[in-house]
Amino acid sequence: MGTEHLDQLLAGLNSSDPAVAEQVFRTYEPYLRMLVRRELRVALRRKFDSSDVVQSVWADLIEGVRERAWRFADAGHLQAFLIRLTRHRFIDLCRKHRHAVEREERLADHPATQEMESAGPKPSEVARRNELWDQILALCPPEHHELLRLKLNGRSHAEIATLTGLHPNSVRRILAGLAERVEAANGRSARWLDLRQG
Repeated sequence: MGTEHLDQLLAGLNSSDPAVAEQVFRTYEPYLRMLVRRELRVALRRKFDSSDVVQSVWADLIEGVRERAWRFADAGHLQAFLIRLTRHRFIDLCRKHRHAVEREERLADHPATQEMESAGPKPSEVARRNELWDQILALCPPEHHELLRLKLNGRSHAEIATLTGLHPNSVRRILAGLAERVEAANGRSARWLDLRQG
């Protein structure tokens, strides 16, 4: 962009024209972001990025021009001021996040990670079980739903018979027949329910 055009933009900025301020921002933003990205370490990128720094600089610039009557003699002075302001804001953010970055540890690198892993089923396994449970209930007459819930809660065939008033052989027959229907309907085993085990 030519010096003459920058000087025209600067005149508009000095008069607090918001449209001109936006054009000035678009002109200098890529350069200022590049300055920040060059210095931004990987650990700090989790806390802020170059656009955070540059937007903060522009908020200060607009406020300074409008409320504090900041004025710039030429485009060179404006550019030098923006570079200095960007560096100061970057340093402020680095200081603000320094202690957090120093204390951060990746969870995968922590020795206690294995102890924290759940012994229970994975979420995908739970979802598959829930889907299978819905299919089993759909294949089962409503009067046998309670029998299935008892089985799912780990009750033996004898306990289910006692609680439902059915004969243990009837419980075994109902559950075995249901297991066959489920397996025939979707080609998947209902072994996790242990329907055939008493």
